[in-house]
Amino acid sequence: MQDVFKIVETNAETSETPVFVLSFRQRDEVAAATAGGGWRVVAARRADGLEQRFLASGASVAVIDARGALSDGLEATRALGKTIDSHGGAMLILVSQSDTVHMRHFFDAGATHFLGSPMSSSAMAHAIRFAERHVERLARWNGKAAGPPEPLGWRYDAAMRSLQLTPGLGNLLGLSEAPGLGAVLRRIDPADRRLARAALKRLSADRVSTAFAHDLPGVGRVVQHLQYDARTGGLHALVEALGVAPDASLAVRDALTGARDGPSARRWIDRQLSEGEPVSVILIGMKRFETVNTAYGRLAGDELLRSVSRRVAEVARETLGRDAIVARIGGSEFLVASGATSASTLKAAEARLEEALSRPFVAGGEIAPLGARLASAVTVAGDSAASLLRRASEALIGDIPSAAPDAPPMEELVNDLHFALERGEIGILYQPQVAIATGKIIGVEALARWQHPTLGEIGAELLFAAAERAGLEAQLSDHVQRRALSGAAQWPQRLNMLRLSVNVTAGDVARAGFADTLLGRVDASGFPRARLTIEVTESGIMADLGESARLLGELRSAGCRVAIDDFGTGYSSLAYLKALPLDYLKIDKKLSQDITGSHRDRVVVRGVIDMARSLGISVVAEGVETEAQLDLLAKEGCQYFQGYLCAEPLDVPALAKLVTG
Repeated sequence: MQDVFKIVETNAETSETPVFVLSFRQRDEVAAATAGGGWRVVAARRADGLEQRFLASGASVAVIDARGALSDGLEATRALGKTIDSHGGAMLILVSQSDTVHMRHFFDAGATHFLGSPMSSSAMAHAIRFAERHVERLARWNGKAAGPPEPLGWRYDAAMRSLQLTPGLGNLLGLSEAPGLGAVLRRIDPADRRLARAALKRLSADRVSTAFAHDLPGVGRVVQHLQYDARTGGLHALVEALGVAPDASLAVRDALTGARDGPSARRWIDRQLSEGEPVSVILIGMKRFETVNTAYGRLAGDELLRSVSRRVAEVARETLGRDAIVARIGGSEFLVASGATSASTLKAAEARLEEALSRPFVAGGEIAPLGARLASAVTVAGDSAASLLRRASEALIGDIPSAAPDAPPMEELVNDLHFALERGEIGILYQPQVAIATGKIIGVEALARWQHPTLGEIGAELLFAAAERAGLEAQLSDHVQRRALSGAAQWPQRLNMLRLSVNVTAGDVARAGFADTLLGRVDASGFPRARLTIEVTESGIMADLGESARLLGELRSAGCRVAIDDFGTGYSSLAYLKALPLDYLKIDKKLSQDITGSHRDRVVVRGVIDMARSLGISVVAEGVETEAQLDLLAKEGCQYFQGYLCAEPLDVPALAKLVTG
């Protein structure tokens, strides 16, 4: 029988102190009981990304409701136990009366307090207060205040020529939050000021971040991590007390992986070359790392990078010898370098690394398949470390599609993309979808377009390729979905009968809790679920068929329709079509255009359409450009088409004119 709360009315005033609540079965009830005791509540129903969400909440007390979900509660306690211990927090476990015999397992996992049913909101409030006193006592014993430390940093506004300190740094230096530049410089030793000036000179539009170390009165040895905004000329700095690894300190966090960093690897290569020794390198770009890092948190991401580093190092030394070096050169990219190596040995090492990295890893207690892109290069006469690594990098992204023969260099797009999202340069166009039987426009697909300030319009294919390279695929996908939904929610009345199709990526499919995230995004936009179609590419589905089926099932049961996009570019299997809850199958444009080719081409398209219709799935042909293609598709039973025969991707005014014209 389900346990319930007995609510006791209180007159408690709401506190600014947050309490984090995880309840698998009764989130709203537990949250209400906690709020009734006077706390600000951050509540969750699922344990996905638990550690990250707890830390982001700012709470020092976590309440885990294990009633009716004993195994889930115990797993959550284990996941959060080390974080609670290291931050001097408290964890209150709610258990059913029949499960009190298992409390020792929760204690071993890191729980500090327990409350058994039956329970009232008053008892709950008392238990949370005891947990808070536990946190306060720990803070006193450790000689520090409770809660997370205040960030130390500063910001310089070039336009206003003003400096602003964070409250924490101002207090430590005994300065106001807006002191003069001279007052701050006087707190730095003259020798260290030269280091500061040198670091500032290193910053430019091409190098937007750097760091330098020095002694700071009241803090000790620190590293200042500088970031330069080339657009405004402003500076941001995070001051890291050594021994603490802040989010902005990628260079310091590189040490966590057990690998060399980029600069030391480049120095090793240059030293080898200066001695006349050849060098071979293998560059490795991990796929889907940002997705896992977002889902499970930074600590899980760091552990994942350590696992990758260990796996790479083992293979490198087995295949290339013990003198081979492994370096993490930034983000989720790794480098393997060795001395003189035959072409066959280098190729074998690359194959072994690819196989090793294709095996799943563990992140946040979950299986996390990543995969990797690899490319190799060997030195030629006149090479430096920079030129060697540039060739390897170009080889790594060499198969990325270009919009045109004169498409801009991928590295330029990668660098610019970091700012494009902030500046609103990436927008949405809508391409009509037409019912073949009536010729009526019944829906549109939302397509991303990057209006680059100097390079002009960049299409979705090249844009997402750059995002994958930059590790921004998840952020870009979120941005495009939000823009598409908010834009469609504000369509004029004459477009209110149209369906909207939005795309999700393979990375989205793998993100924990993505269905809930997407549905929340839809509801927040105001666009009706019943008029929304979610499109997933065939390759995205096959990356994890089981997870794809679960995600599509959740979205479909929530009122959306689902489609498989670009069908015909990969597996094209009847078996997995039967396993997936689909409404539409979108034929890839190459298949649509091949229908006017040979008899064999037409038979293939006919087979795809017949296969889909036998399963009750509607068919949309993409990339239709001629009346001949449309006529043959109609004869084979295709219901809808999309392509330049009707219209190119349009903005909203042009779409409205086409629909009403």
